[in-house]
Amino acid sequence: MKTLIPLLFVAAAAAQPVTIAHRGASGYVPEHTREAKVMAHAMGAEFIEQDVVLSKDDVPVVLHDIHLDTTSDVATRFPDRKRADGRYYALDFTLAELRQLSMHERMDHKTGKQAYPKRFPATTGGFRILTLDEELELIAGLNHSTGRVAGIYPEIKQPAWHRQEGHDISPIVLSVLAKHGYTSKEHACYLQCFELDEVKRLRTELGWRGRLIFLMGGKTKADLAEVAKIADGIGPAISSIVSGTTVTDLTSRAHALGLDVHPYTLRVDDLPKGISTPEELMRLLFDEAKVDALFTDFPDVTVNWLKKANTP
Repeated sequence: MKTLIPLLFVAAAAAQPVTIAHRGASGYVPEHTREAKVMAHAMGAEFIEQDVVLSKDDVPVVLHDIHLDTTSDVATRFPDRKRADGRYYALDFTLAELRQLSMHERMDHKTGKQAYPKRFPATTGGFRILTLDEELELIAGLNHSTGRVAGIYPEIKQPAWHRQEGHDISPIVLSVLAKHGYTSKEHACYLQCFELDEVKRLRTELGWRGRLIFLMGGKTKADLAEVAKIADGIGPAISSIVSGTTVTDLTSRAHALGLDVHPYTLRVDDLPKGISTPEELMRLLFDEAKVDALFTDFPDVTVNWLKKANTP
């Protein structure tokens, strides 16, 4: 199912900060599963994130990592398919093989323990992987049936690594976005990537005309003026904006160049050092730093805080 009409870009007209469901409602249901995305939509998230990697047969699938072993039963189902480094890579499996996997709550690769112990039990659920095409159909269907537009927020994962492996992920992702009607800045879509060279390539060589975000790691140094020439915003780590209980000047510098600021990631069960409640962190981010959006594993927490904050 394609979108029947172009999705108007809702955030620009809202004039209020928005909630981005980080990998869906991943604080409650295993990340990037169909159930996590449905829950995020029902909780009122304005945008829902899709991390995208390729299968062996060049199908874009929604998965946070190029690796499979931390969020699936791949080691049990395909024990002989690991690489020399002991890891299992999505790129080594066809879509038909990926569909055989059972996805689960994230595990720590080194310890084998559940990354967030209080979240969905890792040994249950029987969740399945989604293709990007399937997820965009799902969100379009929910937008249609509920009458509420939730935008999408795909991230192209490790494009340079994909090319080294002989697969060019970016044009494949752009073709799927175009199929579903996401082609311009009027549409409810942000495209994001950590690699600045690929952000430049998306805008120039590949001709992406939609909204574009350059993701920045906690210690990433970037020339914001250079970023502003090609991107619509930055996605920095929260630690780049809030240090202890002090707000840095990153947001104000970005805003001065016309860049939006969408930091990641609010986790109720993993707050930054010196922050005692998610409400305290959101006050610093939204009220003091004036960020434009926030990635969160707990969409309901952020949606509800923003509703209260914006209620006269």
